[in-house]
Amino acid sequence: MRRGPLTAGEKVQFTDRKGKMITDQLVPGGSTQTEHGLILHDEVIGATEGTVVTTVHTKREAQVNAEHPERDANKPWKSVRAIGGWDYAVMRPRLADYVLSMPRGAQIMYPKDTAQVLSLGDIRRGMRVLESGAGSGAMSIHLLDAVGESGSLTTIEMRPQFAHVAEANATVYFGERPAWWDLKTGDFDSVAAELPEHWYDRIMLDMLDPWNRLEQAHRVIAPGGVLVAYVTTTTQLSRLAEALRDSDQWTEPQVSELLERTWKVQGLAVRPDHTMVGHTGFLLVSRAMADGVSPLRKRDRPAKDTYTDVDAQDAEARDLAELELRDISDRKLGKVIRDLDRQVGNLG
Repeated sequence: MRRGPLTAGEKVQFTDRKGKMITDQLVPGGSTQTEHGLILHDEVIGATEGTVVTTVHTKREAQVNAEHPERDANKPWKSVRAIGGWDYAVMRPRLADYVLSMPRGAQIMYPKDTAQVLSLGDIRRGMRVLESGAGSGAMSIHLLDAVGESGSLTTIEMRPQFAHVAEANATVYFGERPAWWDLKTGDFDSVAAELPEHWYDRIMLDMLDPWNRLEQAHRVIAPGGVLVAYVTTTTQLSRLAEALRDSDQWTEPQVSELLERTWKVQGLAVRPDHTMVGHTGFLLVSRAMADGVSPLRKRDRPAKDTYTDVDAQDAEARDLAELELRDISDRKLGKVIRDLDRQVGNLG
């Protein structure tokens, strides 16, 4: 947690009166290019949060092609960018702001999803957490912040380039590389096979095929530990849920997704914004049973078509009626038909 005057090397967020935000790193002698001139970093370093900085005029010649000035003759935005006198409020970015603005190699998890991971996964200070799939480091930064220096985070990333991006983003955010972070590269099964048995309190999986990693995940997680998986498609979700049930080592999976919609509140004009963050992914949560103990299951009688693949049946032998493609009894269907016949008769 950083307090006091803004210092060189840390990220700051510039916000103008229209709500447009720019996040940049303060560098002595540096500047941030905006649509309305330059923000000089020397005027920000040493200031406190909540102050206002004004852009300065930039030289028109510096933005014109020196060799071919005629190419910029019909580009009015060049001169607009040179105009100073535009105010920006200066703040340290929130974690959500930092994650959305940081350089990325892979698609990041949105703040609405990372917050749910921490809440539903019950990830708290001092815990030992195993993460698979660092990506650009968005989830890793949240996990590192949640467990704190008294806890530990082990991250397994298959691609060295993404591991490098995640490590750099976390280092910039914390001001130094977190000492409680063990970042490993390689495939999940090979790396997890070398980890201690039943050591981790929580596991977070953000990968393409989490259903193929459940054996090693159960070996390294403590009994009662929470598994949280993030998947983006319904096919991934279905395969993972069924794999958890078939393994007979995990509790019944709980699945949710979170939709986010902001609102406009201005006087009596209170309404939802026209755009919203819709589907980003599904969160699946399950808990590990002790070795040799089967989870308790609710005794449901699923419809026949729940697990039957119609296309896999023999074209001549299959009887679609037996699949109960519409879960309705003959008695209820007869009642519906009689009711509709009566309504049709009333037309005459």
